Amino acid sequence: MLSLLAWCTAPALAQQADSYAKAHYTKQEVYIPMRDGTKLFTAIYTPKDASKQHKYPMMMQRTCYSIAPYGEGKYPARLGPSETMMKEGYIFVYQDVRGRYKSEGTWTNMTPVIDNKKGKKDVDEGSDTYDTIEWLTKKAANNNGRVGQWGISYPGFYTAAGILSDHPALKASSPQAPISDFFYDDFHHNGAFLESYIFTFPVFGVQKQDTTSRAWYTAQNIKTNTKDGYQFLLDLGPLKNADQYYANNFFWQETINHPNYDEFWQKRGLPQHYKAGIKPAVMTVGGWFDAEDLRGPLTIYKTIEKKDPNAYNTLVMGPFGHGRWSRETGHTMHSNVYFGDSIATFYQKNIEAKFFRHFLKEDGNKNSGLPEAYMYDTGKKQWETFAKWPAANATHQKLYLAADGKLTQQTAPTPGTTTFISDPLKPVPYTEDLTTTMGFTPHNYMSEDQRFAGRRPDVVVFQTDVLTEDVTLGGEIMAKLQVATSSTDADWVVKLIDVYPGDEANNAYMPNKNVMLSNYWQMVRSEVMPARFRNSFEKPEAMVANQKTAVDFRLQDVLHTFKKGHRIMVQVQSTWFPFIARNPQKFVPNPYKADASDYVKATHTVYGDSFLDVEVLK
Repeated sequence: MLSLLAWCTAPALAQQADSYAKAHYTKQEVYIPMRDGTKLFTAIYTPKDASKQHKYPMMMQRTCYSIAPYGEGKYPARLGPSETMMKEGYIFVYQDVRGRYKSEGTWTNMTPVIDNKKGKKDVDEGSDTYDTIEWLTKKAANNNGRVGQWGISYPGFYTAAGILSDHPALKASSPQAPISDFFYDDFHHNGAFLESYIFTFPVFGVQKQDTTSRAWYTAQNIKTNTKDGYQFLLDLGPLKNADQYYANNFFWQETINHPNYDEFWQKRGLPQHYKAGIKPAVMTVGGWFDAEDLRGPLTIYKTIEKKDPNAYNTLVMGPFGHGRWSRETGHTMHSNVYFGDSIATFYQKNIEAKFFRHFLKEDGNKNSGLPEAYMYDTGKKQWETFAKWPAANATHQKLYLAADGKLTQQTAPTPGTTTFISDPLKPVPYTEDLTTTMGFTPHNYMSEDQRFAGRRPDVVVFQTDVLTEDVTLGGEIMAKLQVATSSTDADWVVKLIDVYPGDEANNAYMPNKNVMLSNYWQMVRSEVMPARFRNSFEKPEAMVANQKTAVDFRLQDVLHTFKKGHRIMVQVQSTWFPFIARNPQKFVPNPYKADASDYVKATHTVYGDSFLDVEVLK
């Protein structure tokens, strides 16, 4: 949700002269009043040929990242989700949400949902969406009474929350890379803090003083004397030292004072609020290599599927990083892996535009011509379609982490153990690309070569023999670890990896000519689990030193074919820095307030009856 994708590119795009948008659309800027009197700044772009005889549906995006360019004579070079949809013609509506840029009100992150609103002061993103649509359908000229909503990242959250508006004119909703719960995605993974996001807190934790068209929070940006985020954050020391930068940052203070899944985080989750009777058609979109919001789209799709089986509810997962389906790059790459050409354009024309056209311009029945799940196999490098997800024909299989370093389908009669020493003062890097360690969020690591990590003594490696036939993992992955530590706490990181054969040739578009695909260890999926939360995210518990302990957690879904001649590998480690903040490895009530003396070296043990439960497609 943190992507500045649209926000950063909008001003640059606006500078392009004689844009299609300016030539074919008329712009209007208005303040739309909400039920509590707060006015939200909104830009409306209407096709110039719109009339009472030729009405258009509306496509709406609500965002906290600014709807620049401001000014009725200023236009972006592109409107809507794609050039295709801009040229097909819609009334495009953009809105600054409460407390952001030119809108009035107070800003909050992941606005809590109020299910039972008792008066006009009970407002949330659902009510703001409702009030906006109500105003638009009545007052926006020449609209056909149908509204679609879309957004990527934080705008994806607003889209997902907008589903809860229940406005009858909202016919189609496409949350793209949305977050569903702050404690499990984006700023956290299973409650573990993403220290790689530490530079982003000014964007989300400073209230503006008045309506503005400019960023007001930049004075709080951390000024560093290095471009090496690993070294800067290691030198920073314990997380509590970040208070020197963020003592007055409300979101940082909220984060460090709520280390567990308490009411503060719980009320910001979306899934628990979905129920039967979903009105709009829903198409949730994500990227298999989305370093920010992979859990969000999968969770929202599955939750709606469970809560309202009769809803039109579909899922699209492509070979993309965060939001990268919205911009055509020609050769579709992620890190060093090439997936094909013009995959974003295929998605935009054949999936996204078709979805909105059907529900906003055509008859809008459930026979849209699109499948339940449009999923890209990142190993075969091709789209697949499914009548349900996870697939009905998926079968469960266990992959055991054997003590001899093998990844096997059967546990040994007497499972052994594998040990390693984890030192939080010398943490395992999450990437070799140091140029990405001080950006807004990480990106390339999700398909990056893992040889740099797997050859360290504090990362244990398990792999199959060379595969004699293709193996397709399609569906959910559960890590079922049996572990121990010489101390009282630890993070457990599990990475699923595709090991290429030695004769693998480089593709023609390798961004780094010093990387070779010969024996490349491509990360396919990964996740972290703090042992403190193994039994409850609300009430953390210390581990008992040297006691065998079950730590179970879900890695996110996958659709990846491990080809004949490849190997399947699993790596296990306990630090993943600075992507994930270092666990002190000594249990403390609040890791954000741990002292330097709490960070201790520990010996960790992985038992041979640990396994990954995967779903295999035949």
